[in-house]
Amino acid sequence: MNPSLPALRLAAALALLSAAPAGRCQTTLPAPGTTASGSDPASPVAADRWDFHAQGTFVGQAVLPFHADYAGPGSLRSRGEAKETVSLDLIGGARLWQGAEFRVDGLMWQGYGLSDARGVAGFPNGEAFRKGTEVPNATLSRVFVRQVVGFGGGEETVEAGPLNFGGQRDANRLTLTAGKMSAKDVFDANRYANDPRTQFLNWSLMANGAWDYPADALGFAPGVALELDAGDWSARYGLFGVMRSANGVGVDQSFGKARAMVWELEHRHRLGTHPGAVRLLLDLNRGRMRRYEDTLADAALLADPSLQKGYNGELGYGLNLEQEIAGDLGLFSRLGWNDGNTEPWMFTDVDRTASLGLSLKGTRWGRGSDTVGVAGVWNEISGVHRRFLAAGGQGILVGENRLNYGPEEILETYYRFQVAGAWHATLDYQFVNHPAYNRDRGPAHVFGLRLHWEY
Repeated sequence: MNPSLPALRLAAALALLSAAPAGRCQTTLPAPGTTASGSDPASPVAADRWDFHAQGTFVGQAVLPFHADYAGPGSLRSRGEAKETVSLDLIGGARLWQGAEFRVDGLMWQGYGLSDARGVAGFPNGEAFRKGTEVPNATLSRVFVRQVVGFGGGEETVEAGPLNFGGQRDANRLTLTAGKMSAKDVFDANRYANDPRTQFLNWSLMANGAWDYPADALGFAPGVALELDAGDWSARYGLFGVMRSANGVGVDQSFGKARAMVWELEHRHRLGTHPGAVRLLLDLNRGRMRRYEDTLADAALLADPSLQKGYNGELGYGLNLEQEIAGDLGLFSRLGWNDGNTEPWMFTDVDRTASLGLSLKGTRWGRGSDTVGVAGVWNEISGVHRRFLAAGGQGILVGENRLNYGPEEILETYYRFQVAGAWHATLDYQFVNHPAYNRDRGPAHVFGLRLHWEY
């Protein structure tokens, strides 16, 4: 991108977002309990046959100049810079048969993260891909089929969203999803810190940073997921393909050797009248990732990851908490750990993580659609991972050929407010201490503006 034309790029982004249609299109039959004329409440009718959603998001970020004793190939640029990203999703859904639906998501993206999405393991922009682009690129990011089989237990209302139809479903049910998707569509959800388009922007707050979740460079992977819901409990299992290369886009076809598996157990509860949830996650990845000990013993392998011939595995755990404290105030936290023996392959360079935050709606000052969020993150890496980076090893987002180690410490706060109708804007600030785990660089101050529109 040409950094001398920020105003032009912003104008183009706003024009792109404004070009989307201003309403939800769907072919519907009468609502349950009515006929086409609405005169006979006893007549059973079918639900929506198809629907359509769209969203557009612009994120502009700037990092102020900061102290740096040196720079490497994976460093956040210390002279200061400004970058922006734009995304547009067009999502369609169709009901196929009883309990089944089909979803397709056409994604357009453009732009780069700060320093081309390098230099911070807890990266400040969840809309920035490692595969940046100067001109708009497009892909089918999601193409999947979902089948729901009900087992009774009463009914509950499911709110319609971009990736699902709304309506009544059995409280006890089995859900099968198969196709290309984001593993985050199913696992590690959190009511207050989940979506960088509407909530916190930082990678370590939109997901568990220590979970090397299965994804290509854009965040998606082919796979299958099973969910069993029974009362206050849910159990999930997913099997996904992994990429041929670190943070790549091509799936490794040796499915017997390269795969990502994830399990999650969720319990929902209430403290008084306030809902909450606890989720335990276990993941096991296997791919062509290098073991740090092997790499440190072989200078050629350290310099050229393509020399890695065998397959290695990585084990990780995660804990995810959310709790409503008051009707407008919620608390959340994530803890994550992986064995730290192999290089990160699909998400980011974090082996241990802890996050804690609050989300407050604006009802107390008469703006119920506004949200204020504040959260802190602590990211660490294993001892052998530190030696790998100090020896010149390159990770997905970090690698400076030197390392005076310090844990990454991140604070993010944002204010999201309604501009008009479906338009929302967000002012965001992030403080990053020891970016890329380096005490010789930083701290960095990152300021952001996000514009988001959807229906």
